[in-house]
Amino acid sequence: MAHAGGRAFGIIGLGTIAEFHARAIKAMAGGHLACAFSRSGGEKATKFATEFGCKLYTEDFNAFLKHPGLDIVTVTTPSGAHLEPVVAAAKAKKHILCEKPLEITLERCDKMLAACKKNKVKLGGVFQTRSKGAIKLVKDAIDTGRFGKLTVINAIIPWHRTQQYYDSGGWRGTWDLDGGGALMNQSIHTVDILQHFGGPLKELTAYAGCLAHKRIEVEDTAAAALKFKNGAIGVLLASTAMFPGDLSEVHVSGEHGSARLRDGFLSFWKFDKEEPGDAQKLIDFGPQDSGNKGGAGDPRAISFVNHQRQFENFVRSLDKSEPLLVDGSEARKTVEIILGVYQSALTGKAVRFPLKKTPKRGKFSK
Repeated sequence: MAHAGGRAFGIIGLGTIAEFHARAIKAMAGGHLACAFSRSGGEKATKFATEFGCKLYTEDFNAFLKHPGLDIVTVTTPSGAHLEPVVAAAKAKKHILCEKPLEITLERCDKMLAACKKNKVKLGGVFQTRSKGAIKLVKDAIDTGRFGKLTVINAIIPWHRTQQYYDSGGWRGTWDLDGGGALMNQSIHTVDILQHFGGPLKELTAYAGCLAHKRIEVEDTAAAALKFKNGAIGVLLASTAMFPGDLSEVHVSGEHGSARLRDGFLSFWKFDKEEPGDAQKLIDFGPQDSGNKGGAGDPRAISFVNHQRQFENFVRSLDKSEPLLVDGSEARKTVEIILGVYQSALTGKAVRFPLKKTPKRGKFSK
């Protein structure tokens, strides 16, 4: 159901994910899509503007930022091209929701954060998985001590992308615009949940390689052994080379209980001391039997509903009625973890956190 009125949104960049943003904004409460900017323009951009009933700007970015009443912009440009539009929007006093990853280096992330702070605008990172009820359920159980001391936190992303997927966009699989491969592009949402549950990392050791794809500069498979500051250990395994692709999983265990999530839904929930409602939680927050594997094998096979929830949260945070789900500083944390994996894989050495700077790029082995 569409909701009229509310804050005016504009979308910067009309790639694949922009359509999900547009559908989320069209359905959300408290906002509407007013305008969009496409650097390349063309028939696709015109069709987008017509379908979603918004004003299209294709040459004058400043005119887009001056669109009457524009209050919030969402940034959907390639990963390594987030900094410039975010800084420009911040100077124009627009609040910003930026797609994952926030940027592809720590230095570029920090420039974005500084620009938004200087201009007193809000910066949110788009990590729509955070809006799922099962994520909040597990996080609340961690925070209230139900797991006791955390012992193991794992994240597994056994996805698949075809060679055609990488060949279809010149920026895909490049260091300059993608910033990385299976981790930075596809698995970053699950890495976000990993650190959301486990807190800061202390150290990791990793391996990575480009094992099944051609003509890309980055990894299609990576694995890391993790040590968290809270003492828990874990494993991160991410790939776009595991045909046919399956749902991501996150495992959380402690001295008093365990929970497992599959595609952000609860698949296991067991504690040494049961509480009323535990069995019902597996029903209320459990998997949806739709046969859909999310983005595991097809990047377009996702729903816009979680984007909608996060956009509604962003508006409510501006109205000071609830806290922001993922701010810019929180979004930066996933970039740091992924860059740590790359550094360890390329140097063959353990990496300790926090990182002092973005590591040098390199070529992953076959």
